[in-house]
Amino acid sequence: MTRRRQIYEGKAKILYEGPEPGTLIQYFKDDATAFNAQKKGTIQGKGVINNRISEYVFTRLNHIGVPNHFIRRLNMREQLVRQVEIIPIEVVVRNVAAGSISKRLGIPEGEMLPHTLIEYCYKDDALGDPLIAEEHIACFGWASNEEMQDISAMAIRVNDFMAGMFAAINIRLVDFKLEFGRIWDGDYSRVILADEISPDGCRLWDMTSGEKLDKDRFRRDLGGEEEAYQEVARRLGLLQDDGSPSEVLDLSQHRKLRGK
Repeated sequence: MTRRRQIYEGKAKILYEGPEPGTLIQYFKDDATAFNAQKKGTIQGKGVINNRISEYVFTRLNHIGVPNHFIRRLNMREQLVRQVEIIPIEVVVRNVAAGSISKRLGIPEGEMLPHTLIEYCYKDDALGDPLIAEEHIACFGWASNEEMQDISAMAIRVNDFMAGMFAAINIRLVDFKLEFGRIWDGDYSRVILADEISPDGCRLWDMTSGEKLDKDRFRRDLGGEEEAYQEVARRLGLLQDDGSPSEVLDLSQHRKLRGK
């Protein structure tokens, strides 16, 4: 087996050199982190489900004209993506007060916001991903004004689409995180959506019960993380209701179900 060159390892994924120039292989880990990696753990099978959910969402976003780095899924834990120059900004889209905004502004968790709110954070774990304004982005040259217009327009489009997609399966899209990157053609660059979209980076609440179906179960020691991620995949039609084997299941689960 040919040893692949590792390009980068993050908290939830590993990037390897791709088979063609301008491509990478993105590997989804089961590692779980919270509070900028101060809390660490493992959610069994998380990488498999996140890979499948992210593939599903990115494919559908591509169909509505949101450019992104996804090319195709390779196997249970890996997908082929375009190599991008990551813009060092986390874009947080909020529909409902939860998490840090509730703590910062004293807004009760679960309160609907008057309108969708977009916040920006500087991507730096050592600094705690601090909240920044567009003035910071312009001042330090992290992205141009034109790029920020594209980023904010895409963020709103992604939110509109995903809010409807999740509402159709009785899940409220509370908030989520996006990352963007540049792809180059000579001296010209354009911004596309990158990273992943999964329960790791989205707050997803059952619309009837309010049950959390995302990484907050890990952050807050609620338990049931595996089941929550599986429930999202199941409602999206990516996991069979009866628990029988499907390609989203990890090999260990497959063997267990088969009694091997």
